[in-house]
Order: sequence, then C-alpha cells, then structure tokens
Amino acid sequence: MPSSTKRACDACHRRKVRCNGQQACANCSQAGLACTYDAIPQKKGPKGSRAKVISELRLKEGQKQAEHRRQESYFNHGSQTSSPSSPIWPGLLSQDLLDACTDYYFKNMYPTMPILCQNQLWRLVAEMDGSTEAYSLLCSFCAFMLIQPGIETKAGRPIQALEGSIPNNISLGKTLLDVALRRQKAYDYIEKPSANGVITSFFAFGCFFGLDKHNAAWFHLREATTLAQTIGMQDEKTYVGMGHEEAAGMRRLFWLLFVTERAYALQKHRPLTLHATIKLPSAAEGPSRPIAGFLYMVNLYRPFDDNFIGLWNKSRTDCSTLWLAHLQKQLTQALPAVLYCTDTQAADLRISQHWLRTIVWQLSITNGFLSSTSPDSSMTFTYPIEVAKDLVAVTSQLSQRSMEVHGVGLNGSKLKARKKQIEKLFDVACTLIDIMSCVPLELPSTSFGVSGPTDYLNHLVRLISTLRRGASRYLELVVAKIKDTLPPHMAASIAQPQPMPPIKAEQPSTPESSTTPFLQHADSVSSEYHSSSASSPYSTPPFLQWYPPV
Repeated sequence: MPSSTKRACDACHRRKVRCNGQQACANCSQAGLACTYDAIPQKKGPKGSRAKVISELRLKEGQKQAEHRRQESYFNHGSQTSSPSSPIWPGLLSQDLLDACTDYYFKNMYPTMPILCQNQLWRLVAEMDGSTEAYSLLCSFCAFMLIQPGIETKAGRPIQALEGSIPNNISLGKTLLDVALRRQKAYDYIEKPSANGVITSFFAFGCFFGLDKHNAAWFHLREATTLAQTIGMQDEKTYVGMGHEEAAGMRRLFWLLFVTERAYALQKHRPLTLHATIKLPSAAEGPSRPIAGFLYMVNLYRPFDDNFIGLWNKSRTDCSTLWLAHLQKQLTQALPAVLYCTDTQAADLRISQHWLRTIVWQLSITNGFLSSTSPDSSMTFTYPIEVAKDLVAVTSQLSQRSMEVHGVGLNGSKLKARKKQIEKLFDVACTLIDIMSCVPLELPSTSFGVSGPTDYLNHLVRLISTLRRGASRYLELVVAKIKDTLPPHMAASIAQPQPMPPIKAEQPSTPESSTTPFLQHADSVSSEYHSSSASSPYSTPPFLQWYPPV
C-alpha cells in the first residue's frame, strides 16, 4: 500500500501522467493496468522522451498473463476455467482488425473461398463475447488473413491489435492462432461438432501451412475433414430440410475441403478422406457474389480420386495407358474456353490446369507407359513441350499482378494448398528442361515469335524472373538446372534469350541483364541444387531412366 505521502504509482510514473495515489489509481483503472507501487524512487534528473508507453505496459502485462495461461494449459488441456468474456489477451480482436480482415476477405478471397458470408460474420462478432466457439473462429479467421495474404492498413502499415504491442502481422497472426486453438479446446468441439468448428480447423491448417509447419498443417486439415464427416457433410441426407443459406454454405465448405485435400495430397503425398458424394453448390448460391471460379476449380481437381493419389503416393500400381490418357483428356476439357471469373482466378485456373497435365504426364512416365509412336500426344515423351506451348499462350494473355497476387508458399486461391503460380511455372520449366536434354528434338527459334521448345523455356525463365520474389529463389534454381542439364550452346541461348513480347502492355518485360548474373555464379547454385532437396522442394521426380537412349 502507498504511504500517506502521495506518490505516483509505477504505471503513472512510467507514463509521466498525474496520479491520485490511490489503490488502484484512476488512470490504471481506466486503462486496465495493474496498479503497483513497487518501484524504488530515483533521484531527479534530466527528463527522457515523453513517448507513449501504455502499449508497452500492456504488452508486458499481456505476456505475463499469456505465459501463466500457457503453463496452466500443460496441466489442464480442455479446461473451461476461462470464460468467453475474458479473452486471453484483452482487446486482441479489435474492431479495426476485424474490419480490415473482413474487407480484405470479401474483396479478394471470397470468390475462391466462399465459406463465410457477411451476415454470418456479423453474427459471430455479435456473439463472440458470450460464445467460445464464435471467438475461436474469429481468432482463426483473422490469424489466417494476417499470415496468408499479409493484409495492410490503408496507410500501408501492418495491422496491429494494440498500438506498438505486436511488431508485425505474422507475430499477431501467431498470437491469434494460439488463442484460437486454446479457446477451441475450451468447448467440446469434438463431441459436439459444427460447421463453425470445421472452419476454425480449416483456418488453422492454412495458418500452419503459411508458417511452413506441415505436420501441424496436415493434422488440422485432417481434423477439418474428420469433423465435416462427423456432421455428415458428405451425405445428401444431411441437407434435407435444412435452410437454403445454411445448406449452400455447408456445400461450399465441403467442396473447399475436397479441393484442398487433393491439392495437398499432390504436393505432400498424403491420402484422401473426402469423395465426390454430394451435389455441387449452384453458382447463384453465393450471397450476391458469384462463385463460378470456385466451381471451375472443383471441376479441375475432381478427376483426382483415390486411384490417382494411390499411384502418386506409390501405394498402388494398377493403372493403364488408357486410364491415364483419359485423365489427360478430362484435364484438357475441364475448363471452358471463356472463364467467367476474376483475373486472379483465371490465372490460378489456367496455370493449375497445365501444371496438373504435367503431374499426370510424370506419373505416366514413371509407370513406363510413354511411347514415341503413341497416337495420343499425351502418352509421348514430348508432351511437356505441348504443355509448355499452351502455358506460354495462356500467360501471354494474363497480367503480371494476376499471377503474383498469391505470392510464394501457400495458394489459396490464397489459402488452398495448391502450389503458387511461380512454383507451378517452375515445375513446368524443369520438366521441359529434362525433355530438351534427353529427347532428340529439332529446336527452331525465330525472332518473330514463339515457335519451339527453346522459345517456350525462354519465355518461362523470363516470366519467373519478373514475378515477385521469383528471382530471389526460383530463377537461380532453374538457371542452374539449365546450365547442368542442357548442352552449352542451348544453355547459352536460354541465358541470353531473344527479345520477347511483354506479358502485358502495361507490364515491362525483364531486361536481359536480369538473368545474366545468375549464370555467372550458377556453379555454386548448381551444387546447392543437387546436394539439398530442400533447395527445390518443387522439383520434378526422377524419371530419366525411362527415356530411350539418345
């Protein structure tokens, strides 16, 4: 207790504001700070900067509270001692944060992730003070938005829940994710599953994927699909008698999990749990927002069933040339000539389509089904050249922004575990390089337009170098592969490509000098490329033993 002589409490002294000397003082009560008188009075001296320190005090206090609860959680998993109205970090879900995440979601992500509608989010915000489930979902939603797209304020600064308390979006996202998962354990979400619980687990998957924690990501994706099956999302009978809006939302959630699981299975060699057992949602079922692009993506990944994933994961071998050729035909016809969706969705869909054609071709060659005399071009050794030609034609019609909006890492249409555009381009380019090095080809090249494999590769290399962060990682790797794999004269033609038209009129093409420095130190990059699989986690699987001798 303070003495009869009034003096400022520790917090008021630190903040340099007038204190009434009471326990607790008015300032600390209003700011929600602990009011203590523990500091030893110092001799008076020069005054320091009068910068705001209330957020610093809140941070220290919040860290102590979070650490205390973290220690308690080790001994009391699933505890319900914390009420929904007393969040782990008071003020963590600020109105500014919720508004920023909601606005960004509906402006940029809803068309390819249509699992939350505005009315639903408003209800969750209204209920979060009295519902642990709603609070947990909102924390996971904001965490995903911060970790994945990296949203910013209108002023260009990272979002912060408490001024000065969190150094960047990723740190705030991690805090929100930790709170969401601990809050989820505070209610019986396993024995009493709901669609909201499925969405929370799905957002947790997206967060861990974005943080490159793939064991945790796989766990929460599997948790989301298990909860979905527990409430019967895979059964048409579940939707009988259900309200139209609720049924439409659950269908969209099921098919989002369906696509995500297949994309992640291709990337990380995981098994499947969901199958195409219910009807697709209607394109008009979005709340005044079209979801045609979302349905296109479902159709694109729908052919990848247990049979294909089993072959891809090497858990089965019973496939045939006819079956793989039919799958290639399905992929070629999966998308209409004209896509009624946003530019970003169109880029994702078109590039994903040609990347998937490459994936199926890789499986064909691994199983020894290709032939130089096959009447079906998809069953020949030179099919990747056809894929590259189609990809070049597609990317020439796309804006640079539409291809790089997803950045590097997770795609999801921002979220979904589909590879990002630059990684898919890298895969196609690497496969094309292998073909050019192993199969006898006539490689025409003209200055008047794209006409052969060399030009296709030239275009892909230039495109990789112009996409954001492409030159920092993928360009070095693909140039190293060119140097190590192709004959010197061919490698030189790629290193100094002929001038090519820009991808878009408003997007200047990358200067030729941008690729030259990478070749100058390609020897060191080459050793890294071969010595560490982590250097190129998206490189194509080995299949050179299937090529006929040149």
